[in-house]
Amino acid sequence: MQRSSFRLRLLLWLILIGVVSWADASSIEYNPINIKEWHVPYEGRPRDPFTFGGKEIWFVGQAGHYLARYTPSTKKFFKHDLEDSAGPHNLIVSSRGIVWYSGNLKGYIGRYDPQRDQLDKVVIPNDNANDPHTLVFDKNEQYIWFTVQRGNFVGRLKIADLTVELIPVPTQHARPYGIKIAPNGTPWIALLGTHKLANVDPKTLKLTEVEIPNNDARPRRLEVTNDGRIWYSDYATGVLGHYDPKADVFKEWKLPGGEVARPYGTALDKGNRIWIVTGTRPNYFVGFDTYKEKIISITAIPSGGGTVRHMHYHPSSDSIWFGTDTQNLGRAIVKSE
Repeated sequence: MQRSSFRLRLLLWLILIGVVSWADASSIEYNPINIKEWHVPYEGRPRDPFTFGGKEIWFVGQAGHYLARYTPSTKKFFKHDLEDSAGPHNLIVSSRGIVWYSGNLKGYIGRYDPQRDQLDKVVIPNDNANDPHTLVFDKNEQYIWFTVQRGNFVGRLKIADLTVELIPVPTQHARPYGIKIAPNGTPWIALLGTHKLANVDPKTLKLTEVEIPNNDARPRRLEVTNDGRIWYSDYATGVLGHYDPKADVFKEWKLPGGEVARPYGTALDKGNRIWIVTGTRPNYFVGFDTYKEKIISITAIPSGGGTVRHMHYHPSSDSIWFGTDTQNLGRAIVKSE
C-alpha cells in the first residue's frame, strides 16, 4: 500500500511539472536510460565503485570489510579482504592503478597495489579525526582531499610523502560528507549536519563556510560544473540545489518524490548534466540538464536499489557506475550530447 501511494504521488508530481501527461501516465519513467546490474557474490554492502580505464571496476564492501574488482570482459569478481575490519567507506583509483580507500572504522587511508598485492596504511595523525570518509584526487593526482564526518575535519594527503594535513570545520557537528574539486582547483564540501557548504583555499588551507538560505537543508553529495557552479543533493528537503559562487546566488529544483525524495548519490557527465539517485522505493535515476535547468530523464533502478550512496562517471564509455544496498553493482549508460 505504501509503495502504491508513493507511485501515485510521484505520478501526480510529474504531471504537475509537465514531465508526463495523462496520456503517458501508465509509466512514471521519462526518457529512460539503459541500466544494467550485476549481483555481487560477496555480502556486505557493495558501494562506491570507481572505473579504472573502463576495464576494471573497483569497489568496497563497507559492512563486509573488503576491496573488490569486477572485470566486465571476463565477468569475474575478485576480492581482497581487509582483516582489520576497517569498514571501508570509499575508494578511488589513480591513473597508475593504485587503489586508495578510507579505513573509516580504523582511522587511516589505505593504499593497495593490486600488481604486488601490497597494502599500506597512512594513519590519520589525530585521534579526533579517526573516521576518514570520502576521498577525491586533485587534478594532477598530487593530493588526495578527503572528509572526516564525525571528527568534523577536511583533510589533505600529499601522495609524494604521505603527509596529512587537517582543517577543522568551525561549525560543530557539521558532518563534512561529499567532496569534489572545482575546475580552479578549489575543493568544495557538503556539510550534511547543517545547512552549509564549504570550500578550502588549496594554497592557504583556509576553510570558508557558505550558508544555504533554507535552514532545513542538509546537503549530502555535490558536483561542480565547468562554469564553477556547485550542485548538491539536499537529502532533507528533496531538492537538487545550486550555488553560483560568482553571483552568490542559490536556486533549487524539486526532485521526483518531493520532500521524501531523499536524493543521495550524484554524478556529472561530460555534457555537464547532473545525474542523481533518489532514496525512494524504488530508487530513481534522475537526469538534470544544467543549461536548460530541467529534468531530462527518470529511470527506476531494476533491482529497486535500496540506497545508492556514491557514483563514478567514466567519460569514454559515457557510463555511470554505482553500488546498491540490494547487493548489486550497476551501470547506467547516459548518452551525453
